[in-house]
Amino acid sequence: MTDPELLERIKADPGAFSVVFKEYYKPIFGYVLRRTGKVDDSADIAAETFYKALKYINAFTYKGVSLKVWLYRIATNELNMYFRKKRSSLLDRVDIESAGSLRASLNEDRKQIEEEFHRHEEFQAVLAALKTLPIKYQEVISLRYFEEKDNGEICAILGIKEGTLKSLISRGLRKLHEMCNQF
Repeated sequence: MTDPELLERIKADPGAFSVVFKEYYKPIFGYVLRRTGKVDDSADIAAETFYKALKYINAFTYKGVSLKVWLYRIATNELNMYFRKKRSSLLDRVDIESAGSLRASLNEDRKQIEEEFHRHEEFQAVLAALKTLPIKYQEVISLRYFEEKDNGEICAILGIKEGTLKSLISRGLRKLHEMCNQF
């Protein structure tokens, strides 16, 4: 099913949003987890991302930007707010029924994700160094190397030009390399 077809289906039946949730929850949660390094905060941010997507899905019109890119934009905005405000709980905004099913889904994935996350001590050191970089470098490095997005997708998600992206990646990697060599 194409994005425009799925959008029409969701607008006619909001319950069809579950298709979007099932397909994109894990990638969005993984993106957020790799940025925050905290499972509970990541769960909150991912939940807020899907809450806002569902809330504003009727305002979304397909103009060549896929639902996937739109979700990453929302998640990136939520991450930026998180880092600015250090919010503690975002699931409070979701109705109790949705929160229960989200929490159940999270609990299933939580153990597996935590085990994988803890097996990579080196990754944690790089993540710690990455989190000390300015947000603009964190965003491009995370999207490129953790989320494996191509230049076009990253530019669409962040709303920047390709030349700016290449410069940010180059400078960010150089700064990250310098920091990791200090360990």
